[in-house]
Amino acid sequence: MQSRLCKLILTASVLLLGGAAWAQPIKIANIVELSGAGATSGTNFKDGVELAIKEINASGGILGHKIESTTSDTQSNPGVAKGLATKAIDDDVFAVFGPVFSGSILVSMAETRRAEVPNFTGGEAASITKQGNPYVFRTSFTQDTAMPKVARYIAKNLKAKTVALIYVNNDFGKGGRQSLTNSLEPLGVKVTADISTEQSQVDFSAAVLTAKRSDADVIFVYTNEEESARALRELRKQGVNKPIVGETVLTSQKVIELAGDAANGAVAHVGLTVDAPMPAMRAFRAKFEKENKYIPDHNGIKGYTGIYILKAAIEKVGKLDRKLVAKAMHGMKISAAQNPGVLMDVTIDSKGDLDRESFLTSVRNGKQEVTEVLPALGSK
Repeated sequence: MQSRLCKLILTASVLLLGGAAWAQPIKIANIVELSGAGATSGTNFKDGVELAIKEINASGGILGHKIESTTSDTQSNPGVAKGLATKAIDDDVFAVFGPVFSGSILVSMAETRRAEVPNFTGGEAASITKQGNPYVFRTSFTQDTAMPKVARYIAKNLKAKTVALIYVNNDFGKGGRQSLTNSLEPLGVKVTADISTEQSQVDFSAAVLTAKRSDADVIFVYTNEEESARALRELRKQGVNKPIVGETVLTSQKVIELAGDAANGAVAHVGLTVDAPMPAMRAFRAKFEKENKYIPDHNGIKGYTGIYILKAAIEKVGKLDRKLVAKAMHGMKISAAQNPGVLMDVTIDSKGDLDRESFLTSVRNGKQEVTEVLPALGSK
């Protein structure tokens, strides 16, 4: 009887201790674009974050702590994003994920920096990490990492001397335009048609006509998902037969779905794709598709791997200390063998930019295919 009573007391103590650990969750704010121009990007990112959290909690959390997340819609509006970041800080979150749009994170990250809260973003504008913010971390390449790779493809593989550039006139588009131009110039390739378009633009006939008349060797499209699909349809409609090249977005799943046959033949450098010839990436795609009933794009991978990067950093520090975790991530190398959730080996530099392998892709028969795996810049 006494032995049984001792066992009951021990069991109750374990349950109480376990309850205490779960009672102090790691609070994360998911601040993303669920409506407006960034809805596709933000929804993918959100669903990736939530899938990773579900997996981690099911396996015991991080250092025995459960992750709890809240999701808020920025409406693709930088002002709304800033207000939501302030609210997240008031709620004493451990980390913020999002926004995805560069224009929004450039505004909202001032709030997370002031509160010394780690902030993970899918934004690619080079300017994000050029401001010396020690609390902002990318889940994707900066444009200054990606554009040199695609520029080499244009110059070396396509033997192009001229490019017509169609870009979106926002922080993302303007940053990409500058990075691409800077990368092409040393290779002897000139941008002979510099064509600005607007976010949510519907009619691309004039932009495409300008690109067509320039007779450039290559047409480079650098806009958001819906606009990229419209541009591709218009390029095919006007009978453009020059190579159509982009970076990440152009051959993404959403663009392929929206553009239909017009996407066939498009080529892009991508930092992340579920079509990568890697077992871990294929397994992620299957889990994501089962959970969310659609095929994820690069933003889904960004959200998912971002949570696992945070997990690796917390476990390295050994305690829940936001400042120490942020400090630990600078210069951190994370092995996919030891941390499978990051999917690919990744290195984070002193600015919060990351480096890893990437891919050259082409759309064939309505599907994105990886044609080449490109090494991490740091491996050369």
